[in-house]
Amino acid sequence: MKYNLSGKKTIETLLKEAGFTFKKSLGQNFLTDPTVCPRMAEASADQNTGVLEIGPGIGVLTAELAQVAKRVVAIELDERLRPVLGKTLEDFDNVKVIFGDAMKLDLKKIIEENFSDCQRVSVCANLPYYITSPIIMMLLESKLPVESITVMVQKEAAERLCAEIPGRDVGAVTLSASYFASGSILFNVSRGCFTPVPNVDSAVIQLKIRKEPPVKLNSEKAFFALVRAAFNHRRKTFINSVSSSGISGKAKIEQALSQVGVSATVRAEELSLEQFAQLTNIIFEK
Repeated sequence: MKYNLSGKKTIETLLKEAGFTFKKSLGQNFLTDPTVCPRMAEASADQNTGVLEIGPGIGVLTAELAQVAKRVVAIELDERLRPVLGKTLEDFDNVKVIFGDAMKLDLKKIIEENFSDCQRVSVCANLPYYITSPIIMMLLESKLPVESITVMVQKEAAERLCAEIPGRDVGAVTLSASYFASGSILFNVSRGCFTPVPNVDSAVIQLKIRKEPPVKLNSEKAFFALVRAAFNHRRKTFINSVSSSGISGKAKIEQALSQVGVSATVRAEELSLEQFAQLTNIIFEK
């Protein structure tokens, strides 16, 4: 590999040559710690794995994945990085870069067209902080044929996504992610590992996709609607938060809680995933 992609001077030179300037709106921070990406690559791929990467930046993680995985397809939103990636990834014949918005592209089709000869597929990414939850939930809700999602996110988001249910750190995204996957924090990454230096620390998490949901639901749509409503007003009780959303009246919600054997004063973060599922099936019962 020609370039030291974790070297700050190398990054600055490559970007300067391409006339690249950072966009705060895209949450662009590039890694300068050489130990992070190899650990992410090892955790998400082997020689039989096809890896879908989102947001390769200048290709630091992409290059590491290419050395471990059978094939890598990287999706990059910022067209200005085309000449940079053309240089940093030119030595790898198992890497393909697609320029476009991962939130709008047909990821299932991309996986089918590029990883048909791979035994397994995973997702690996250093996600911009501003779009962490939307991308993760899009990946999960799309029910892509992948075994795991390994991503670097803001430390606070990592703790929320992987929080134990029930618990004080639990939020709507915790319940939603837990329905699709089992999450764990692999390791922390300090803010000093990036350029420009962000205002927060990060962490790398891995979501292992469940083969079957852990709970039985009559309607996934109703479950996610109830979860969002329950956490919409965290300081309110479950009854008050859900009823204020217009999903159901207080009497029916209180009755549902009673059927599940839960106090009428319970808050959302005090409920288990199974209890949320039971409440969904009762409240939305036809």
